[in-house]
Amino acid sequence: MRLPPRSPNLNPFVERFILSVLSECLSRVVPLEEGHLRWLLKEYVTHCNGERTHRGLGNKLIEDQGRAVNLNTPVRCRKRVGGLLRYYEREAA
Repeated sequence: MRLPPRSPNLNPFVERFILSVLSECLSRVVPLEEGHLRWLLKEYVTHCNGERTHRGLGNKLIEDQGRAVNLNTPVRCRKRVGGLLRYYEREAA
């Protein structure tokens, strides 16, 4: 079935993902070629699924690795895409 143009209510999950990619990643980087764009999107999806918490899931990760975390270790800042995407984590126990 063909969808009418500009109909966000028909697929709100895709619309939200596209808005997130545009506002958090692609509005700050100019992709130089198709390969660069694919790399940026791959890095963003990895960050979104495995490193960024989501409020709809109770501030949990989509792909939780289930590592034991030592609360006495310092928090470290990790970066992707040259510091554009940042996340914080403790070292594993």
